[in-house]
Amino acid sequence: MKIRTAAVVLTTLLALSVPASVTVSPSATAAAAVAFGAIVPAPVSAVPAAGVTYLITAATALYSDAPEVGEQLASRLRRSTGYPVPIVTAPPADGIALRLGTVAGGEEAYQLDVTATGIVVLANGPAGLFNGVQTLRQLLPYAAEAGTVQPGPWPVPGGRVVDRPRYPWRGAMLDVARHFFPVDAVERYLDQIALYKINRLHLHLSDDQGWRIAIDSWPRLASYGGGTAVGGDPGGFYTKAQYQEIVAYAAARNITVIPEIDMPGHTNAALASYGELTCDGVAPPRYTGTDVGFSSLCTSKELTYTFVDQVIGELAALTPGPYLHIGGDEASSTTPADYRAFVDRAQGIVAAHGKTVIGWHDVVNATPLPSTVVQYWGSDPTETAVSTAGRKVVMSPASRAYLDMKYNRRTPLGQTWAGTIEVKDAYGWDPGAYLRRLPPEQVLGVEAPLWTETLRTSADLEYMAFPRLPALAELGWSPSATHDWTAFRQRLGAQGPRWRVMGIAYYRSTQIAWPSGS
Repeated sequence: MKIRTAAVVLTTLLALSVPASVTVSPSATAAAAVAFGAIVPAPVSAVPAAGVTYLITAATALYSDAPEVGEQLASRLRRSTGYPVPIVTAPPADGIALRLGTVAGGEEAYQLDVTATGIVVLANGPAGLFNGVQTLRQLLPYAAEAGTVQPGPWPVPGGRVVDRPRYPWRGAMLDVARHFFPVDAVERYLDQIALYKINRLHLHLSDDQGWRIAIDSWPRLASYGGGTAVGGDPGGFYTKAQYQEIVAYAAARNITVIPEIDMPGHTNAALASYGELTCDGVAPPRYTGTDVGFSSLCTSKELTYTFVDQVIGELAALTPGPYLHIGGDEASSTTPADYRAFVDRAQGIVAAHGKTVIGWHDVVNATPLPSTVVQYWGSDPTETAVSTAGRKVVMSPASRAYLDMKYNRRTPLGQTWAGTIEVKDAYGWDPGAYLRRLPPEQVLGVEAPLWTETLRTSADLEYMAFPRLPALAELGWSPSATHDWTAFRQRLGAQGPRWRVMGIAYYRSTQIAWPSGS
């Protein structure tokens, strides 16, 4: 189905009744058609089979070549349908099968087929099966996302979806340093972003206002440096066991956790914990404001590099993923020469612990390792330093991708230093062409940062992330040929009833045609 055609069909279908409550069952035919035309991110190919529907019933069983993916789907269906959905040892004649096989497009690609007698997701690996399941969820009635048993029925529209990602990096960054978010809040966010095939969670673990990870060799980082947050709010930190719980929870949802220890700037929480890391040996007071650029590790002290080595070493041992973020931004109180020397040494330390370095694009002012990934956070399409650095780049332009920017001047949460970002702004750019001199093949993907100076609760995170995060997810996943605002705003609007059932406190942008039931 062509995306423009799908938009026309969906516009018509949205005029049909959509349930205002999860306890009211809509026409199965209408609900199925709406679901098939509203997949986000847009797949490579989605071809419906007219008049074909598979009905999930109490007799439906599930088979999976990836047990964890199968159990997640079965658990979700049991919770909302009340059906047993047993896990069986062979593909059922009438049911759901998640099969490993061969499809084009790599480990995250999948093919989803729905016939009158069953549902089959085929993929090269568990990541592809997981992605196929996320698309299947969007084909189910919205009530399938409910946390309690609903009356049904449970039709799934017939057809075939063939899909694979445009970019390997589709990230969301969560700042837990300015305000601390406990494990359950992070896991809730992971569940929400996984539905839209986000596969990286970048955790900003340290800043001037708080240090959020326990480090055995420097225990006051967490016990003292973790005790504050912006505005004097309560702080907090993750024990090593809690951090590993987050990493495992993310991995089960095809998401790699990327920890960030920001340095040499954004380090007041560390300096307040250990005065010996300053050049004069005097610990500054803890900080709860929002200014930036005033702090720096003492780059001339050898102790600083012992500190970096031990912190990075402990964090690397806890992190099975290949990446570790060293920050490197807004270090305005570090001289350019000292900055270069520090970043070059820090990169070597990360590499010695077996991790690939990521840094905010400021690190191009040092000498990035050939393997270093550069995360672009500026807003100048003519910027040349990143383009000429010759490294892989993750695109996070602040005026397009920063989820903490206000939607408009009336938005109660967020900031405006990079402007305001409505949904159309978040969707209206091409990651492969944004930096005019950056060769498209150097773009590794897209990441949506969510800074938390003004955000305190999960509801705050959701309000700022939805509906913009799915827009950015589509830029990272979908073929560039499908990029069309008119079609997207209709498909995105159809997510509203699903978010309501999921309890997501999203922003009802006036740019989106939200259907009844949103």
